[in-house]
Amino acid sequence: MAAIRTARERAREELTREIKQEARRQVAVDGAQQLSLRAVARALGMASSALYRYFPSRDDLLTALIIDAYDDLAERVEQALAATAPPRGSTRAEQALAARPRWRALCGAVRSWAREHPHEYALIYGTPVPGYHAPPETIASAARLPLALLGVLRGAVGRLDPIPGRQLPPELSLQLAKVCAQYAPELSQSVVARAMVAWTQLFGMVSFELFGHLDGTADPADAFFVHAVEQMADFLGFPEPPPAG
Repeated sequence: MAAIRTARERAREELTREIKQEARRQVAVDGAQQLSLRAVARALGMASSALYRYFPSRDDLLTALIIDAYDDLAERVEQALAATAPPRGSTRAEQALAARPRWRALCGAVRSWAREHPHEYALIYGTPVPGYHAPPETIASAARLPLALLGVLRGAVGRLDPIPGRQLPPELSLQLAKVCAQYAPELSQSVVARAMVAWTQLFGMVSFELFGHLDGTADPADAFFVHAVEQMADFLGFPEPPPAG
């Protein structure tokens, strides 16, 4: 019985993969707002009633695509950060000096994934799909990326270059107090505020490039991207590693 159950599970996993693959194709062609379970079933030669056993509604299928996109992007970033992690046993100073290269790796991974998966990027960072409200089960996957950035900041905690700035507005301070308490108690509110500014700058920059808003100004955007990433690293207070050699 165990072998039969495993075979059924594998068949279900394979068909689920095919359904999502076809849904991604339709999103790429027609946009997420036009996604239809009936159209997906028709393309796969399935009865609509059979597909509903896998995804009871269009929103359930959209949620699965969104979770997959968040996880795929997060895995790309996490791999880039793992490749640039300081060696085990590094001193605090060495860990802090690794923060800027790791920030570069994070930004580069986000950009490269977005350029390779423009429709999935648009699904999670583009215009919201009318009538769709992301359920709580998307939160964990969506949080992986900002948590990765907080991990980079933790590596430099106590050694970030001081940057003069405006005093945080009371309402923002209250919001950041909750964020710090839940996710990064070792980081100050001002550091987390800087991280949020840099984070939104990164995705705004990637979106501008991806959706053609840099055409005629900074296209191709390679040099602009590198320059902006370094400017954001300065803003975050990451120390500059000494020149090689």
